[in-house]
Parts: sequence; C-alpha cells; structure tokens
Amino acid sequence: MTTQVIITKFLPLSLAIIMFGFGLTLTPADFKRIYQYPKSVFLGLFCQMVLLPLLAYGICKAFDLSPEISIGVMILAASPGGITANLFSHLAHGDIALNLTLTAINSVLAAFTLPLLVNLAFSLFAGQEQNIGLQFGKTLEVFAIVLIPVVIGMVINNKKPRFSAMMDKPVRIFSMLVLVIIIAGAVIQERERLSSSFGQIGLAMLIFNLGSMFIGFMVPKLSKLSNKEATAISMEVGIHNGTLAIYIAVALLGSFSLALPAAVYSVIMFFTAALFSFYLSKKNA
Repeated sequence: MTTQVIITKFLPLSLAIIMFGFGLTLTPADFKRIYQYPKSVFLGLFCQMVLLPLLAYGICKAFDLSPEISIGVMILAASPGGITANLFSHLAHGDIALNLTLTAINSVLAAFTLPLLVNLAFSLFAGQEQNIGLQFGKTLEVFAIVLIPVVIGMVINNKKPRFSAMMDKPVRIFSMLVLVIIIAGAVIQERERLSSSFGQIGLAMLIFNLGSMFIGFMVPKLSKLSNKEATAISMEVGIHNGTLAIYIAVALLGSFSLALPAAVYSVIMFFTAALFSFYLSKKNA
C-alpha cells in the first residue's frame, strides 16, 4: 500500500477522530460564553478570519512564492486552531475557557469559510482558468470531516459526560498515534521535497508563525484585554490545525506540494509556541 493511499484513506479517519475527541471536551456553555466574552471573541475571530489571511497573502507576495506554495499557505491560514492551541495556552496560563470558546466557534465557521478561502486562493494565485479548488462535493467533505465529528462528540458529552470523560484520553492518544504514523509515512516518502522546502519556505513560514502569534497577542492588548485573554487569542491564531490543511491538500486536492507549507509550519510552530508559552507563563503567573 503506497503512502498516497494511506494518506488518502486514513488521514480523514484520523482527522475525524481528532475532531470527535475535541467534541468530547465541549459543552453548550462553550458557545454561550460568547455572551460573557463578546469583545474577546470578536477580536479573536477578527484576527483569525480577516487579519491572518491578509498576513498570509502579504507573505506570499513579499517572498514571491510559487502559486502552489502560495495556495498551500492560504489553506494553512484558513485552517482553525485546535487541541494543540489549547494545550499551549494552558502551558502559558492563558484563558482556557476563552480558548475553548474560540476553537468551538472556529471549528463550526471553518466548515463554511475554509472552502471559500481555498477557492479564493486558487483564483488569486493560479488564475481563473486553473481554478479547480474545492468544488461542491469536496466542500461537503470538509463540512463532514470538520463539523459532524465535533457535533457527535458534543452530543455524547452532553448525554454521557462520564463516558466522554473516560474516553477523552484514549481517543487523544489513539488519534495522535495514527496521525504520527500517517505524517511520518508522508515525510519519509517526500523527505527530499520537504527538506528542500525548508530552505525555500522555512523563513516565510517562520515569519508567518511569529506574525500570527504577534497579531493574536498585540491586537487584544491594544484593545485593553487582559494578558490571559491575549495569550488565549495568540495561541488560537498562531497555532493552526496543520492536519486539516494537509488533509485538504493531499486527500481533496491531490497535491503534496500544496501540503508543504502546513508540513513545514507544523514543525516550526512547536518550537516557537513552546518558547512563547514559556515567556508568557512568567508574565501570567
């Protein structure tokens, strides 16, 4: 079985399990908190939905990235945060309740906004004549893989909280193991292209990562939010769901080249987010 087949068949399953596991941690209160944190939620969504795509577009133009790589960067920018963002926010002593709220809302909105931004990226960088993008059937796949597992997880958590608490850790461990195996297989097969990509786009992805976290922190701070709220938004905006970006690139659009920015970014962000979390943890202690 080739790595391409493994990624195409099993990456969606892994992603669905990850999103289901995230749903097991959510309750209706996570959505109701929008009334408790209206300003924080608005700023977080504004950074994620508006400023981040603009930053990504600017970096693509500034570094004169190829159309394929540029589209990959925009796919990454359109992907919401996830469990990893919540983890780093916890380590940095951020506002976890705000993180959960933002991730929950972003996960729902992404089912609609991600296809729109991906198709816009094809129009901007590949030209209308090559604009295959995410057509209706593939858009439904994004909707199904992002939203439905989260909803199922939430329903189970609401009806059977003891069961969801018991399953939370095993689901996380299983999903991460499957993910590591799949991504490792892709990296091994594409190691030459991935290695050369670090030289070509590593700096661009580093600036995108640092810029994302900077925007996510400074916009809330300039708007008079607390350090803990700014930390939560910074992690939500700066740490993307690279798994979802890779899934869209490889499984739906059939191109590992489109997945290269997400693969490179995913490696970089763990180091930068860890350093930033350590710094913020001292400020938020």
